[in-house]
This record gives sequence, structure tokens and C-alpha cells, in this order.
Amino acid sequence: MIVGNGDVGEGAAEIIDAADFVIRFNECRSYGAGGTRTDVVAVCNTGRPGKAMISSESWRIHPGVVEASEIWGVRDPVKFAAMRGPLGVSHPELDDFCDDYTDQFSDFCAEAGKLHRVVDKRIHEAVDQALSAFSPAPYIVPSSGMIVIGEVLDRFPGDEVTLAGFGHVGWEWHPFAAEKQLVDSHIAAGRLRRLAGKQFASSSQGA
Repeated sequence: MIVGNGDVGEGAAEIIDAADFVIRFNECRSYGAGGTRTDVVAVCNTGRPGKAMISSESWRIHPGVVEASEIWGVRDPVKFAAMRGPLGVSHPELDDFCDDYTDQFSDFCAEAGKLHRVVDKRIHEAVDQALSAFSPAPYIVPSSGMIVIGEVLDRFPGDEVTLAGFGHVGWEWHPFAAEKQLVDSHIAAGRLRRLAGKQFASSSQGA
């Protein structure tokens, strides 16, 4: 179960908590109304979101973060280091977008007894390639939700994967329209499901 930070709908919490494996995002805004089981928190480990989380004691003690056995960084530091120069030209206002906090998340996980993983840039690039089939408007990076979907489908190809709390709205430089089309294609192929027919969504620079 991949649970974004949007509305999960009435009655969803019990279904989510009954899943074998639950992934939430960043500040775990789905926690509560979207159930409480949390096995993984997938985080933006670069830029302002990464800095805000790893610097926040309230994030560190959030019950979803405490419960999670794994923290996944969705942004490969090698990929984002290579993006810094071009982004400095095309989007100078995002001068801190590629600032990397992966080591700090790793240290936190070591102290808290959690597994720390970083989604390899191979997944990011495969998602970019898949999105290209839907002629996305110019964008900077896929949403965290789309990266995690790519990672889960790659790592667990035979598992039943369900999406909840997703809505394809948020940060202007994520390709949400193309992401919805890509998710729809995965659903049509039987690789994904939506919980109770709810729309797939992502929020802000996260999921």
C-alpha cells in the first residue's frame, strides 16, 4: 500500500492498516485518517523538504516515523549533483534544490535502528522515460509518489500494489498530468490498483 498525503476517503484507514507493507511520505500527513501502520517513510532527501524534515525534532518523533522500520530517500545524490549546474541556469530560484541531506538521514537511521535506502537513479531515469510516452509539459523531476511507484513495481513485480491518498496536484514542476496517464496505464495493465477507486495523487514537492 502506497499512501500519499491526500484524502484517502472514508473507511480507508482499516484497509490500509490491514496491508502487509505500508509506505507513507515525508511528514506522514496521511497518518491517522489514512490509518497508522507505517513500514516505510519515503522522504525528499534534497532541498528544502529534506532540510526541514531532518532538522525537525517533531518529524523525528512523529509516530509514523518512529514506527517505520525503513526510511527511503527518493532522490539519488549522484543524479541531483549532476542536475545542479543545469538547474542553476534554467531555474536560478531553485538554488538549494539539489542540496543533499542523505548523510543526515543515514545518521538518523543508524541512531534510530532503521534501514536506510536511497532509490537508485536508474529508477528515476526509467520513470522519466516512461513519462515521455505521454508528452509531459516541461518539468524538473517526477513526484516522490511516482518515484516510489517505480521503485515498488521494480522491486516487487509480483505483488499486489494499491494506491491511496493521491490526487495529481501540487508543485508546478512535477509532471502531474503525465503521471496520471502513466499510473492509469499501469492500472490497465493490472500492475496497480486504486483503493476504492480514489484518484492517484501527489502533494507539493513530495507525494
